[in-house]
This record gives sequence, structure tokens and C-alpha cells, in this order.
Amino acid sequence: MPGSQLKVSKRRAPRAGGGWADFLDLAIDHDSEIPLLQQVCQQLRQAIVSRSLLPGSRLPSSRRLADRLGVSRTSVLSAYDQLLTEGYVEGRAGSGTYVTDDVPEQLISAILPRPVAEKAGSLRLSAAGKRFRSLAQGLEPFEDIPFRAGCCSVDAITIENWRRACSRQLRSLERVHLRYSDPIGVLSLRREVAQYLKAARAVRCDPEQVVILSGAQQALDLSVRSLIDPGDTVWVEDPGYMGARFALRAAGVDLIPVPVDQDGLDVGAGLQRCRNARAAYVTPSHQFPTGAVMSMRRRLELLSWAKENDAWIIEDDYDSEFRYVGRPLASLQGIDQCSRVIYIGTLSKMLFPGIRLGFAVVPKELIEVFTGAKFTTDRQPPTLQQAMVADFMRFGFLTSHIRRMRTRYREARDVVVESVTRFLGDLIDVEVPECGMQLAVHFKHGISDLKVAEAALSHGISVRPISPLYLDSPARQGLLLGYSGFDSRKLQFASQRLAEVVKSIP
Repeated sequence: MPGSQLKVSKRRAPRAGGGWADFLDLAIDHDSEIPLLQQVCQQLRQAIVSRSLLPGSRLPSSRRLADRLGVSRTSVLSAYDQLLTEGYVEGRAGSGTYVTDDVPEQLISAILPRPVAEKAGSLRLSAAGKRFRSLAQGLEPFEDIPFRAGCCSVDAITIENWRRACSRQLRSLERVHLRYSDPIGVLSLRREVAQYLKAARAVRCDPEQVVILSGAQQALDLSVRSLIDPGDTVWVEDPGYMGARFALRAAGVDLIPVPVDQDGLDVGAGLQRCRNARAAYVTPSHQFPTGAVMSMRRRLELLSWAKENDAWIIEDDYDSEFRYVGRPLASLQGIDQCSRVIYIGTLSKMLFPGIRLGFAVVPKELIEVFTGAKFTTDRQPPTLQQAMVADFMRFGFLTSHIRRMRTRYREARDVVVESVTRFLGDLIDVEVPECGMQLAVHFKHGISDLKVAEAALSHGISVRPISPLYLDSPARQGLLLGYSGFDSRKLQFASQRLAEVVKSIP
């Protein structure tokens, strides 16, 4: 109403800095010749420049700190005044004393000692440690730019439904979230995952066979460490998924590259190369990176080999939810009659990577094995997040999300196919995938995919070269283009820029 004054109450923001200053290991030497106020000042200054106290951290009240150190409050107040004069802290009326947000860099460099560099290779590592270091040195920082594979779209509907599922669990906050729980996951989520897999992927399983993990990579790691010894041999697809090779090599496994054709893994070639392999890692529903679908004949041959040789099959079903032609294909696990298949899937691609939840479906004889392996790895997955995801699935939010994203990703795929064909048609062959979140293009005229990938990154485009994905088979030059997670205009612009990069490569 005109002339009226509305009284607006504001919720007080949480105190910055987390109160970590209360935990600092401060000590006063009363026998020292250094004045008490200087001792207090020096220790607080060192905590600030070493980042033990981050910018915005609140210092203890002068009275509380004086009582804790056994000094007069005057000494603490004098120390605070000195830090204020030097520019390390600032006072906020009615609130207290805080570490300033802009501590001068010259003050930090003047006080902090310079680190002494260790000689390369001077630290004694295990063989696995050396492999881990080599792997870390080859990792690239993740950037959410076209055509980075693994990016996901999340629309406003999904965000709102996720908030609803989260709010429901936070309001109830059941006791299970405050204590230790089952290492292989809470029953409510395992039940929802089992129901989803039976309906959507023809997986034959009960909830007790589902192991909840922090992504498909952990599922693969646990499978390898539980079933395969160092020095054992494992079939891997050639070309194939680099993440699987990392996990296998980290475990000291010998890789047997098996070629892939339009029918998927060539089982006959695998038998010729190493009939007695301990396991096979396959992506039968959507081979990575070719997109081939393993034929039924090959699936039966693979299962027969595993039965006859007491071998394991690790089935990575990483993105078959997003199929654009017909229904998603049934899983390899669903036709396994001898309990030889470990089925791996991920919610990180169904929803968004930050959720970091995946699962493995294991034969009943292996439940205790995987329970023990999970316990020694990280004790248990976070129960509160599992309950949120279980609600998200139970209320039908996941089903509707997948349905909407399937439409969006198909449109994005079509945009990329049309754009790269228009700009690069005489230089590439495009493989149009029937499912998934990325597509492959192959160069016709010997263009180096490694050079293209390096040049593209400097232009704000992330593409994965295909040639490094080959181990033994003749490598083809090409690129993997992720299209999920980006709008049409950004994909069109990136396609045009990619064409300019390709044409600039000598």
C-alpha cells in the first residue's frame, strides 16, 4: 500500500571460514624473551600466509583466545591491532575480526619458505604406484566444451525433481544416514536399480546381487581386483575403452587385444590369440568407440568360451539407455545361464556425472567377494545420496528424464552429423550411431587425428583422437565427437570451427 513501510527480515548468512581458527595449534612460551603479543601475532600471521586460515575466516574473540592461551586480553587485542595494521585481517562492525580477502602476495612470498623440489623418481614406489603416476600425468583437466565426451544435459524439470527428492530425504533424515550401513549399498536403491535393469535391460537379478559403487570405473576396478590376478591375461576390444585398459594395467594384467568388426568382438580371433584368457572386457550393446552391436552369434560364442574355460566376462553397458532406433537391446547378462557375467552400469551418464554413482550386478556366488572388496575400498557409498536417487527413481523421475534426454540427444546427434558433413564432407566418413552420446568420424586422406585434437583444443574444442584407442589392429585416423550436453547453436559453431582446424593441418 502507498505510504506503508514493509519490514523485511533477512536470514543471517552462515559465518564464513567455518570457525577453523578455533582448531589452530597455538602455544605461548611464557619463559621466552619474545613479548606475548608478538608470539600471538607471529603464530596468527603464519597461519594466514600458509593458508591454514583461508581468506574470510573468522578469528576467535579476543576474550576466548586470551583464556585459551592463558594471556591477558590486552595482549590479544594488541596482536589483532598489529595484524590489522599489516593488512592481514579486517574488523567487521558487530561481527568480529576476519582474515582479509586480499592478503598481499609479497607478504606471503616473504614469509613462506620456498619448497625444495624432490628429484624426479627419488620416491620409492610400488609397481602399481609407478603405473598410477604415469596415468595421472596423462590425464587432461575436464572442460565442459564441445565436443567433450561424457557431458550430460540436465533440464529444469530434472533439476526441480532432483530438488524434491533431496528435500524429502533431508526433511526425514533417517538414522541410517548417521551411521555405518551395508558396504554394497542401501536396499532401497538396490531394489530400484534391480527393477529398472529387469525392465529396461533384461538383466536377470535380485536386489542382493546389485552392488552400488562410485561410478562404473570403480565397478570395473573391483571386478578386476576380485577376479583376476597380476599376470593373468584378459581379452580387450581393439579399438577399445581406455579407462578399462587403465584399470587392467594398474592391476598388472596382460592385455590381449581382440579385433572388433561390425558384429562386435571377434571371438574367433580371441580364441586364436589366447584361448585360456582369464576374462574378457566387452561393450556389446554399443561398442566403444565404433558403435558396433555384438551379434547374437558372437554373444553365444563368448558365453560358451567363458563356460568352457572358467573365465569371466565383464559387460560394460555404459550408455545404452539413449537408443534412438527401437528399444534398447537386451544385455549379455540376460542370456548368461552359467553365472559368468559381471554387468556394469552407471547413473552418472543417465543423470549427470557429478552424482558419481554406478553399479555392478554380480552372480550370487560372488556377493560376499564384492562385499569384502567394497568394504576395504571405501567402507560404503554415501547413504543419503543413495536414498535421494532411490526416491528419484521410485517416483518415476529417472524414467521421464531418460525419455526427454533421449529426444534431446538424438536432435543433438543429427545437428552434428549435418554440420560436420556440410563442412567436412569430402574429408571424412561419418558413422551415425543408433544410440549413445557421441559419434565417430574417420578421416579419408591421412590427416593426423592427434594433430587435429591438439590444434582444436587451442580453439576451444575438445575432440578425442581415435588412433590411440587401437593396440594391435591397424589404427584408423578419426575423432570422437561428444554431442550430449550442448545446445544446437554451440554444436553448429563448433562444427564449423573444427572444419577450419582440420583444413589447416598440413
